[in-house]
Amino acid sequence: MKMGKEELMKKLEEKIRNCQKCPLGTLRTNAVPGAGSYDAKVMFVGEAPGYWEDQKGLPFVGRAGKLLDELLAEIGLSRDEVYITNIVKCRPPENRDPTEEEIKACSPYLDRQIDIIRPKVIIPLGRYSMNYLLRKFGFEPEPISRIHGKTFEAHTLFGKIIIMPMYHPAAALYKPPLREELRKDFQKLKSLLENI
Repeated sequence: MKMGKEELMKKLEEKIRNCQKCPLGTLRTNAVPGAGSYDAKVMFVGEAPGYWEDQKGLPFVGRAGKLLDELLAEIGLSRDEVYITNIVKCRPPENRDPTEEEIKACSPYLDRQIDIIRPKVIIPLGRYSMNYLLRKFGFEPEPISRIHGKTFEAHTLFGKIIIMPMYHPAAALYKPPLREELRKDFQKLKSLLENI
């Protein structure tokens, strides 16, 4: 009997919560598989959980998450309609950037989430998820300042996926001018979704 999306995702989430493939597994309070709709058209992929995410086991629950919620609301979406995850599922110490080894150990989980959910649009938030996702689908990454808000059309076994890199909401908290860039990119996402 073929398993449904929910069953497949629950199994995968359980695997992520028990994962010890890299040293982060021994340091975390909670792994953060992701949250949202398993039928989402849009998947957001951040970099790694922060302090609050590690505490609660949920993605984007700190200040950057509040900004993400605002941006979603501005284009008429809620968290329940999208899927939000990170490329690395456990918090790196002191919120440092994820290492190549951590990304390599963890990225098969993200690949599987994409295969199960089959989103129409993937939004990498920040340069680590952008670099990984663009390379995965055969594109050469450029600096995020140059390609945020641009679309890349990837072809998969289950159809077309549009990848649209954006700045990470956390970056907009430290550099307020980026907030306006994020807003504009979210408006582009809104137009994109109207045509899918």
